[in-house]
Amino acid sequence: MTPFNRRDAGLFVLRVGTGAVLAAHGTQKLFGWFGGGGLESTTKGMEAMGFHPPKGSALAAGLAETGGGVLLALGLATPAAGAAAAGNMAGAVSVHAPAGFFAQSGGFEYPAFLGFTAASIGVVGPGRYSLDHVTGHRFDRPWTVAAAFLASALAAAAVVGKRAKDQAAAVADPDAEDEDPYDE
Repeated sequence: MTPFNRRDAGLFVLRVGTGAVLAAHGTQKLFGWFGGGGLESTTKGMEAMGFHPPKGSALAAGLAETGGGVLLALGLATPAAGAAAAGNMAGAVSVHAPAGFFAQSGGFEYPAFLGFTAASIGVVGPGRYSLDHVTGHRFDRPWTVAAAFLASALAAAAVVGKRAKDQAAAVADPDAEDEDPYDE
């Protein structure tokens, strides 16, 4: 039997806490739990924030937070969980960035912190007290870290870039037709 390890215990606490916060936020978006608006309200919010298609964006954000959070808390498929949550938080940062850094001004401090924390856990790994450890790290291989973070970075860049391009086009042509070609 291996003796108690403070590093692994610290990773366990960080994983469970971060995962629980992310999962709670995600279930607000998907199901309306914990005072959230659910998928319909999240869809309207995504549309107002300039994410298209809004329903797909709402679903993707909710799944990234809920799924990524649950997987982080369990320490299962940790690189993919951390990458999904970090990529999703990149989108949230893009929304809050115009308000500056600090959360009390509506800034990006909180989503950045969650994103960096999830990314760090995904890179470092879940520690000994995790399902990845129990399964022999079957879903936590060095190549999965690179693949998960590359895929997440590309997806986040595409989504944030498209939103920025759409917003720039709307500013350049304010008289453009109000009809949304992405409406579902």
